[in-house]
Amino acid sequence: MRHSQNCSLEAGVTLSLLYFWTTLIFCTNIQRMDTRNSYALAPVATIIDRLRKHDITPTRQRLEIGRLLFARAQHVSANQLLARLNAMQSSISKATVYNTLGLFAQKGLLREIVIDPTRRFYDTTITAHHHLYHADTGELEDIPLDKFDIAMPFELPPGIQLDGIDVIIRVTRLMTS
Repeated sequence: MRHSQNCSLEAGVTLSLLYFWTTLIFCTNIQRMDTRNSYALAPVATIIDRLRKHDITPTRQRLEIGRLLFARAQHVSANQLLARLNAMQSSISKATVYNTLGLFAQKGLLREIVIDPTRRFYDTTITAHHHLYHADTGELEDIPLDKFDIAMPFELPPGIQLDGIDVIIRVTRLMTS
């Protein structure tokens, strides 16, 4: 009995040390990547804490993606994020980017904004607000709730509650002659 308890303790200590050294090496590599790009990156410790608070295991790929996403408030597509990661010489695959964005949205770290069936953005601002979509540039802009008032034009059926209203206003810049 004593031998199996020692093995469990040794295995736990070994795994903890392995995690420590892996994290230390990973963080050092990410710090090196910072100098190869012009993108702001959130601190690793902040991202680890944020992921754990949302019951997400902080893997190397999730930390790289999280550092780019949560450095500032932004709207980003999966392809834009992948391009930024590639510019940082990251080896994260397109599938991992899509899966991670989906997981972050599902766990409440991001809001998924569907512009049309072929275009979606991920918004790091998760509080309620609306959006202005510039169709000519592909940019998405926040509209604070207090700047756009919507009254419910009808009564909801019994047994149904309103969870929210998401408005996307599509605009195009006029051509001047």
